[in-house]
Amino acid sequence: MSAWRNWAGDQACSPAVFERPGSVAEVVDALGRAAGAKHTVRVAGAGHSFGEAVLTNDTLMSLERMSRVLDVDRESGMIRVEGGIGLRELNLALDSHGLAAENLGDIDVQSLAGATATGTHGTGSRLRNLSAGLVSVQLALADGRVIEVSERDDPDAWRAARVSLGALGVVTELTLQAVPAFTLEGVDAPRPLDEVLDHLDELAGGSDHFELYNFPHSDLALTRTNNRVDGPPRPRSRVRAWTDDVLLNNGAFGLACRVGRARPSLIPRLNRIVSRVAGSSRRVDRSFEIFASPRLVRFTEMEYAIPRGHAREAIEAVRRVIEDRGFAVPFPFEVRFVAGDDAFLSPAGGRDTCYIAVHMYRGMEWEPYFRAVEGVMDGFGGRPHWGKRHFQTAATLAPRYPEWERYAAVRARLDPEGRFANHYVERVLTRSC
Repeated sequence: MSAWRNWAGDQACSPAVFERPGSVAEVVDALGRAAGAKHTVRVAGAGHSFGEAVLTNDTLMSLERMSRVLDVDRESGMIRVEGGIGLRELNLALDSHGLAAENLGDIDVQSLAGATATGTHGTGSRLRNLSAGLVSVQLALADGRVIEVSERDDPDAWRAARVSLGALGVVTELTLQAVPAFTLEGVDAPRPLDEVLDHLDELAGGSDHFELYNFPHSDLALTRTNNRVDGPPRPRSRVRAWTDDVLLNNGAFGLACRVGRARPSLIPRLNRIVSRVAGSSRRVDRSFEIFASPRLVRFTEMEYAIPRGHAREAIEAVRRVIEDRGFAVPFPFEVRFVAGDDAFLSPAGGRDTCYIAVHMYRGMEWEPYFRAVEGVMDGFGGRPHWGKRHFQTAATLAPRYPEWERYAAVRARLDPEGRFANHYVERVLTRSC
């Protein structure tokens, strides 16, 4: 393999060695070769991170051949899988046993190990992010040991490994707590933005899953509300699904983005048109089919976690920054809500959280916009999503994480030589950088 590239196509590297182990033993052998070559090691998931977390010129490892379901206990809801399993494959396996993940994000192509290591989340003010469902994590360490960490056996390592940034070891296997399979009713509806903001806390707390999108220069919020319902799923026909997901949500939107990239002055008008024609829809289906949607329009993204109580203020501040600075932004920003958890480096750690994500269409200048929004989020004690773009360093991040030093102690214990590192890891985890 001469080069690795992420889904967005804007992060790439040329590793000296590309390893594709098919078992834990092969992972250990690969780590031994890396040590002999004095290589650092990074592990690539499905490539849906937007930052530099994977990039290396040394050894890059993929767990794509380690994607098996190892054990399922329907009674307890526990499922044991290999780290490279994709979320889509995991969801199908759970469903075949009458189980489901309690909550999911809006895409399902990431690997489970990668999604949890970066703190990936869905939305639901009473629900935590994906990594909070991990009961135990198996790690292959740089010295050849393979260890299992759990709340009972090594609580600090468990709290560090659930959102690890890939800086502790290779996540070879995971045990996940699932729930009985359930049906969701998903309702998408445009509403006046001011009305949504006036009732934001009520909307976020009054549904199982609530989120909103807002296109800059539009006074409409595109709301998405998912709630559990009794009764069987009623999936769409293949034709209807293709029309909704591919032709309209991706094809028409992609065309608007291409026009906006060519003629930025048209973006405010295009955004208002897209918001008005979005329309309402209602679906009833298996939970994972409602949670996830295909993403065919390429973009780059930054996302911040802030205390939930600052949600409205932050949304209004982002809109002002876009207007005042004249940024040409053809993508909506996205607002979601998550309950706090106790992983050391979880962006939602210790507090109920509002996530605000901003995006830029591929080929368009993104850095000035993202830096300006990051300045807004800094004012609210924002913590960046570890799988997305940001400009923070360990010096700026450490004060925002009360358990920072406990994570650092686990890292020093499990990877004392810093084998699982790259420039990004050193920037965000090592205060001297």
